[in-house]
Amino acid sequence: MPIVALFTCPKSFADEHIALIQRNAIRSWLQLGASVEVLLIGDETGVADIAEEFGILNPREVARNRESTPLVSSIFELARGESVSPILCYVNADIILLPDFLTAVEALRSQLDKFLMVGQRWNLAVGEPLEFSAGWDARLRVWLKQNGRLHPPAGSDYFVFPRALRLNVPDFALGRAAWDNWMIFAARVERVPVVDASATVTVVHQDHRYDHLPGGLPHHSLPESYRNLDLAGGREAMFTLRDSTLRLGKLGLSPIRPREVGLSRWLEAAAIARLGPGALARLFRMVMHPVDSLTYFGVRIRRVLGSIGPSLS
Repeated sequence: MPIVALFTCPKSFADEHIALIQRNAIRSWLQLGASVEVLLIGDETGVADIAEEFGILNPREVARNRESTPLVSSIFELARGESVSPILCYVNADIILLPDFLTAVEALRSQLDKFLMVGQRWNLAVGEPLEFSAGWDARLRVWLKQNGRLHPPAGSDYFVFPRALRLNVPDFALGRAAWDNWMIFAARVERVPVVDASATVTVVHQDHRYDHLPGGLPHHSLPESYRNLDLAGGREAMFTLRDSTLRLGKLGLSPIRPREVGLSRWLEAAAIARLGPGALARLFRMVMHPVDSLTYFGVRIRRVLGSIGPSLS
């Protein structure tokens, strides 16, 4: 039986470059062998054909919001229902995984009953199909060392967790801001160890354009991102990789110390996780970040006034 179910909701394969990097990613996952099962969720153009080509599962009936964006909650439930592996992993469809991914999963699985594994990604410009012959991962590492760029710890491109762990994912819009931050926050609230595997797991994000987004806007500026933020519980729920509780290094697991992230942020994250979502956590964050909070509420007020302005004219 496979150990890990890798699941994703790909974009349309109609765009030539998106098709190329998604094929690269999926083929890298399949290189992990019988230890993984792969699920391509959704019915975007070309997804069924790719699933058939590689002989992998394609649950298609994903729920969507009014903008037709797939819902993260539906994606997670479809993956849980269609897979058999004891470990589940959501991964973005443009992410290349290397064999060290499985090594890390096995290490955590042997030591922890519950966990959420996350990690930083490397950005790399990829404009051609990857060759997956013997030694492909070593060649990729050389290329990455020469041309890769380590992404800041603000976003997460994969989440690994045991099947038994349920975080009650809200109806977030996929590909928009806030839901990945909420995953870390939710795990902290549930006292689930959040493991930063950046030191031992190399994941490669293949650069791409973002002109598929409505109006060509950055994803964090879209109305769906604001709704995601509301569903998450507000800015107090915006945890990042810096708010992990454990680190997986070459010598194994170790706790993340306050000095590594800054005492103020370490205490703030611990307090908000202890308080959980709601008014107390929101008040605590406002006290900790008064200027940021005023700016945030100013933006929200302008959004409300902008939405009602035409009806008043």
